[in-house]
Amino acid sequence: MKRSSSLGKIALQKFKKNFWGVLSFSFLVLCVLTAVFAYALAPDDSRNANQMHLSVHSKSPGFTVKMLTIPSEVNEQNPISVFFFGRKNADSEIPISGYEELGDGIVITEYTSDGSPGLQKEYAADLFPEAASGSEIATHYISEKKFLLGTDKYGRDLLSRMLIGIRISLAIGFVAVFISLLVGITLGAVAGYFGGKVDAAIMWLINVTWSIPTLLLVIAITLALGKGFWQVFIAVGLTMWVEVARVVRGQVMGVKQMQYVTAARALGYTDFRIIFRHILPNALAPVIIISAANFAGAILIESGLSFLGIGAQPPMPSWGGIIKDHYAYIILGKPYLAIIPGLAIMSLVTAFMLIGNALRDALDVKN
Repeated sequence: MKRSSSLGKIALQKFKKNFWGVLSFSFLVLCVLTAVFAYALAPDDSRNANQMHLSVHSKSPGFTVKMLTIPSEVNEQNPISVFFFGRKNADSEIPISGYEELGDGIVITEYTSDGSPGLQKEYAADLFPEAASGSEIATHYISEKKFLLGTDKYGRDLLSRMLIGIRISLAIGFVAVFISLLVGITLGAVAGYFGGKVDAAIMWLINVTWSIPTLLLVIAITLALGKGFWQVFIAVGLTMWVEVARVVRGQVMGVKQMQYVTAARALGYTDFRIIFRHILPNALAPVIIISAANFAGAILIESGLSFLGIGAQPPMPSWGGIIKDHYAYIILGKPYLAIIPGLAIMSLVTAFMLIGNALRDALDVKN
């Protein structure tokens, strides 16, 4: 135990000396914190950041407009639920270009993107709980709203959609890698330890699964389970266990010949205890490295599925789905609508690959 802890300390020291590894780990910690506090950070805290303003669609980053907020009639919501899942039936927001105060209400002029005169509408003060006159409505319910990353083609705040979309990417990575480790380590350890017909049967299953292109297999499983968030988790996880199983099988076949495994058998320990208490802890270094690569692969697969329309379904924000909605804008003069989520995917995948490389160097006992 002391030797393994000392090896762990050596690996940690090596990892700390890897600049790109530490930078990528810090970036991923920031991404995880962003995912946890997404609705607290997002300017639009409605459920799925789905507050639409069609009159201000496809606006450039930094766009500013006056916004009239009409309070929702929904009762006070649970703050914990709002923190994690957003606000149901959020207040209605109307972009305006101007307004006129009345004694018992307000007349607003709706914003139009082409500069033409917008529709005028009158709202009575009794719609606004904290206002009794037009001046109080203007003071409490009209404000300047700035869209830091602009708006999408439906007039939704792109920054809010990006912040909440990071949850999809990280969640699919965590769940898919967990499923792949659970299946891959179990089958690989059983095949490597017992050998013979058990090994032949599991290797046949591995080779058949390996021969099917990953994306096609994911699409087939997704179509069989149905479109949706959780179906993608299962589909991606069930296609990523093969590489884990092959590596674990090879490691177990080598480790089971060691003298301490023979001693464990002589002491009468069960096969289950020998595998999971004595063999696997000494064979998991390559699996940790593969998991980082699988995490990156899961994010790319989910983005591809959302781009094809069979991943996370609208209005749930997904980076791949945002690209799907706006890829045509690349040649229509507003490429940032597709480039921003594309850069986000690239950054997250690159971070996991750099961490994988840093872990490989840290866990290499030859260096």
